[in-house]
Amino acid sequence: MPNIRVIRRRIRSVQNTAKVTRAMEMIAASKLRRSQQRLLASRPYSDTIMEVMGHLAAQTGDLGDDAHPLLQRREVNRVEVIHVTPDRGLCGGLNANLNRFVGRFVLDQSVPVSVIPVGRKGRDFMVRSNRDVRAVFVDQGDRPNLLDVLPIARLAMDDYESGYVDEVYVAYGRFISTVVQRPTIQKLLPVEPAEMEPGELSGYIYEPGSAEVLASLLPRFVEMQVYHAVLESIGSEQSARMVAMRNATDSANEMIQGLTLLMNKVRQESITTELLDIVGGAAALEG
Repeated sequence: MPNIRVIRRRIRSVQNTAKVTRAMEMIAASKLRRSQQRLLASRPYSDTIMEVMGHLAAQTGDLGDDAHPLLQRREVNRVEVIHVTPDRGLCGGLNANLNRFVGRFVLDQSVPVSVIPVGRKGRDFMVRSNRDVRAVFVDQGDRPNLLDVLPIARLAMDDYESGYVDEVYVAYGRFISTVVQRPTIQKLLPVEPAEMEPGELSGYIYEPGSAEVLASLLPRFVEMQVYHAVLESIGSEQSARMVAMRNATDSANEMIQGLTLLMNKVRQESITTELLDIVGGAAALEG
């Protein structure tokens, strides 16, 4: 028969765990609102600048060796991936899904792949997998600004311009909804021109010219794409953590109910046994 004292101790332990997970859920919910506002505000700018860059690249045409270094295409002998993950755990299967997704992408490549992990979870996974880690960026915080991600974008651009890598990708968890975070990977460099018909105009007039504007905007474009990936990752992290902590709190409450029911059964059995002993003793004395 289980001991009532042990069951009570377990109930108190699970109650304390439920309090902790409930507090973490509330903290994640408050952070989610802020991060969601920031990433939703950055999406129109990120999408628009991607469209503008595609149109500019298409209008400048094939300049060959005169093209901007970030536009020059060459034979792919090495690929680089900026792997954006959270620094902390307790966010359900988000980290495992991101690492598995990027791991499959790396294995599918027929050329060497170097990785730039942004976040402790991605760094730990790549180090355990013995991948070529180019550099590590951690402790970005919950509210990074554009200056915090400039070294990441600058490293990727320098590697591409120097010819160390021939393609650069950025991988992150895209925030779809509170319960859905989709692992995403997109090509960062070289910038792909938009598909336009011959003679088609993009609807913009550029001064002093398309090539000059393109050369000025290309570094800003890469920086913005990396920054947007970090914002998406933070939103995904907070939403996944909120859902995970909510599920943990519900599981703890269900466990408390089961333990309370078990304790009541054990107490009832103990009282019944004591009553039977009293009745049996009284009958023996009368006999």
